[in-house]
Amino acid sequence: MASLARTVAKSPLFFAFPTRVVASKYHFHRRFSARPNVPVFAPLDTFPTRHIGPNIAEADQMLAVLGYSSLDAFINDSVPAHIRVSDATVSEQSISALSESELLSLARDIAGQNKVYRSYIGMGYHNAVIPTVILRNIIQNPAWYTPYTPYQPEIAQGRLESLVNFQTMVTSLTGLDISNASLLDEATAAAEAMVMAFTGSGQKKRTFFVDSGVSPQTVAVLRTRAKGFGINLLVGDVFEALKDSKVTSDLSGVLVQYPDVDGSIKDYSELAATVHSLGGIVACATDLLALTMLKPPGEWGADIALGNSARFGVPAGYGGPHAAFFSVTEKLKRRMPGRLIGKSKDVTGKPAYRLALQTREQHIRREKATSNICTSQALLANVAAMYAVYHGAPGLRRIANRVHVMTQILKENVESAGFAIINKDFFDTLTINVGKVVKDAEIVHQASVAQGINFRKIDERHVGITIDESVKPADLIDVINIFNTVASRAPISLSNLTSPTTPSFPDALVRTSEFLPHPVFNTHHSETELLRYIFHLESKDLSLVHAMIPLGSCTMKLNSTTSMIPLTWQGYSRLHPFVPADQAQGYARIIKELEQDLCTITGFHSCSLQPNSGAAGEYAGLCVIKAYHESRGEGHRDICLIPLSAHGTNPASASMAGMRVVPVKALADGSLDLVDLKAKAEKHKDNLAAFMITYPSTFGVFEDGVQEANRIIHENGGQVYLDGANLNAQIGLTNPFTCGGDVCHLNLHKTFSIPHGGGGPGVGPICVSEHLAPFLPTHPLVATGGSQAIEAVSAAPFGSASILFISWAYIKMLGGQGLTDSSKLALLNANYIAHRLRGHYNIRFKNVKGRVAHELLLDLAEFDKKAGLKVPDFAKRLQDYGFHPPTCSWPISTAMLIEPTESESLDELDRLCDAMIQIRKEAEDVITGKQPRDSNLLKNAPHPISVIALSDAEWNRSYSRQEAAFPLPWLRERKFWPSVSRIDDAYGDLNLICECPTVEELADKNLSQAAL
Repeated sequence: MASLARTVAKSPLFFAFPTRVVASKYHFHRRFSARPNVPVFAPLDTFPTRHIGPNIAEADQMLAVLGYSSLDAFINDSVPAHIRVSDATVSEQSISALSESELLSLARDIAGQNKVYRSYIGMGYHNAVIPTVILRNIIQNPAWYTPYTPYQPEIAQGRLESLVNFQTMVTSLTGLDISNASLLDEATAAAEAMVMAFTGSGQKKRTFFVDSGVSPQTVAVLRTRAKGFGINLLVGDVFEALKDSKVTSDLSGVLVQYPDVDGSIKDYSELAATVHSLGGIVACATDLLALTMLKPPGEWGADIALGNSARFGVPAGYGGPHAAFFSVTEKLKRRMPGRLIGKSKDVTGKPAYRLALQTREQHIRREKATSNICTSQALLANVAAMYAVYHGAPGLRRIANRVHVMTQILKENVESAGFAIINKDFFDTLTINVGKVVKDAEIVHQASVAQGINFRKIDERHVGITIDESVKPADLIDVINIFNTVASRAPISLSNLTSPTTPSFPDALVRTSEFLPHPVFNTHHSETELLRYIFHLESKDLSLVHAMIPLGSCTMKLNSTTSMIPLTWQGYSRLHPFVPADQAQGYARIIKELEQDLCTITGFHSCSLQPNSGAAGEYAGLCVIKAYHESRGEGHRDICLIPLSAHGTNPASASMAGMRVVPVKALADGSLDLVDLKAKAEKHKDNLAAFMITYPSTFGVFEDGVQEANRIIHENGGQVYLDGANLNAQIGLTNPFTCGGDVCHLNLHKTFSIPHGGGGPGVGPICVSEHLAPFLPTHPLVATGGSQAIEAVSAAPFGSASILFISWAYIKMLGGQGLTDSSKLALLNANYIAHRLRGHYNIRFKNVKGRVAHELLLDLAEFDKKAGLKVPDFAKRLQDYGFHPPTCSWPISTAMLIEPTESESLDELDRLCDAMIQIRKEAEDVITGKQPRDSNLLKNAPHPISVIALSDAEWNRSYSRQEAAFPLPWLRERKFWPSVSRIDDAYGDLNLICECPTVEELADKNLSQAAL
């Protein structure tokens, strides 16, 4: 079929005069009109026309192809009538739209409501100094923030290399053997360590001891996680605890902090030996900058090191997003949670990176998983890695030394003013006893706030201060003089200060081992070199700046520049998450309005924005359900029914929440087996806790029986958890509450336009019905949640707070009608693709009207039978056409799941369809014998330049270079080249290498190449 986009005449008037007041044939036509009908004062920069890809003419063409005269008629055939909501539910009346310039003006006003004081609160959060070359070229660069998780490594070698740099940085600084590619935050990383200790004992030893020096937000998250696993969590003095036989006889592990939350530095080497003798694991929360000066945990016996890498160039952002790090000993590497980047090779023998040990992931282990991690913090990990690449070991030492010396100077001057320092040994944090000078620590806090400065509030006698890289000499003088003022002493100036010459921690804990000797950390220290390195890596990765990324269940839509720009404004980026509430009124407004808008969209009563990933939202929602049952004296309810088609995180999250998973069958047409559901709900009615369902289903269809399914659950005492991964198909048309849900999580990084960042960050808020609102999560340091709240599920009270702005802005700029139109166009685009590919591929599931939802499932099983071609062969070949492949082998192992989103134009949809149809022709050549089964365009894909550039003597394939590289004419003008050939997955897992090469390894490699 010829491309419709190339046959449509586009009027220049369509986009020239947008308005929100002129009605038209279709709701989304309101944004366009001819000149005479446009009010002269209407905004000229309305967002819907920029966000939604197809214009009116293109939408008309698609509707005509599908056999419809109106968009409403199409929607009526796609979405069951009995779950539809009224047009007024999500409309301009419920959520009014702002133009892009209006949004930016409002964003400035709201940023001004945040008071950007100098915060010395610490507790794992710092004011990072972000090198501008990294700020401009990574944080603000869509080529870095719009890619997806690197499941297709041939078109992701750039960020995979950068993540290997991150892993190498972490292992080198912590002194351990292997690191993952980041986790969500420090507190959840600690929870993963605790579960590793528990499972390491064969789930026989249930006591996990946390030292009292661990940050309170970490302890809170540990309490939440421990409950689901039945772990006995104890908190106190770890040295005293090991003298108690009741503790040691059942001990699976301990968690210490180094330096601890009060700044103290302790020698844990003997403690580690003792725990190991008991068969336990030692986990250590630590600080990467401190480890440039302190003996690394791996050298004194820690099995796991974890923490927050954000002080390496990542904004505070009112709590996140930040990349947690997690490193382990060699013996624990195959049990380590999260993503791990490993080195493998492609089919030509060229070294290449890939995600290693993917069989550990919850998609495969399902209810047997002990972790539901489905993402990482890739973008922030890349920032931290580049920070280390830019500074190298010498630069990091200088920064650490400056921070430590400033802290020593502060100690000396505070003591001279009559105050007592509690922690003798320290790196950057002091705990100060003010009781000898003032009656209440609040006097000190009042004096500091009057100067625009925040200290850590501990209790009525103690104040905490943490110094970081951003502190200037004048800042230090201001801090010292607060104490002088309180003590009625004369202020000092810089000329009064002297610098100590020795560190303030024991000689036995001074680092003597080198770190970051690898060439990558010793090459790019000028801005010119780093800039070129950043762009060199960027050139290897396909992102939304190159082409659509049609990943099913991932919703790779536009991440608008307008919603991204304010993130790095100081009014949003420099707030510590634990500042007093009156200093974060701007954030409070954004949080409140976003919660309200999400409730309007979902139909629910209340919302929590604390979960910082979709999987974290699943877990939080199930914990809320558990707490609800317990409040009714039904804590025994622990059965969770989950369809076999569910996302792999669903059963993993249920297991983590302490539930037993019972699978529910699907019918041949992909719909839920209501008979099986009813039988199992009735069988387990006395213990039924929850039912997890994704809607539309992961098969890409709106099922008619969703309300009936949820009624069955309610009649048998359970609650319904509706997975919001596919909410992009629902907005303004239906909602989770109307479908019968009690709680849902939303993927703000999908439906609400937060970029995927190459594998994170994400945000997974939960919305709940009124009866579940009292159980929304709280936080130990900032008031959140309901009256019977579960404990925290993330380190920061509002999770990844800074990027909440993106979704808030997305909703405000689209408005209710724009949001509804977006869902309608997402459905239209998917059905147009389904129509074009019908006859070429088997569209596995459709509704009774022949319609799919916002995504479609192509079943490729026939090609394996006829030609030995499997899903990866089609996926890799699509890379040659400049596209990221759709979701592969899920939810069916023989299928591809395609989701175009509303942001893609008809021309881009046609390019994808043309590519898929051409690949089908190539597959037919294999079926008919024109191409050999074992060596053809699909089996040998992708074809990087290095392969196309082979000499005539080396080119031994049954097809031409032209057919390999330029199968369609437009590729000669616009082509993204994979940087490597197909990667050998098995080799990478068998030969696990997850670090940068050392100088010696590179030298050996160069000598070997020279010998050749």
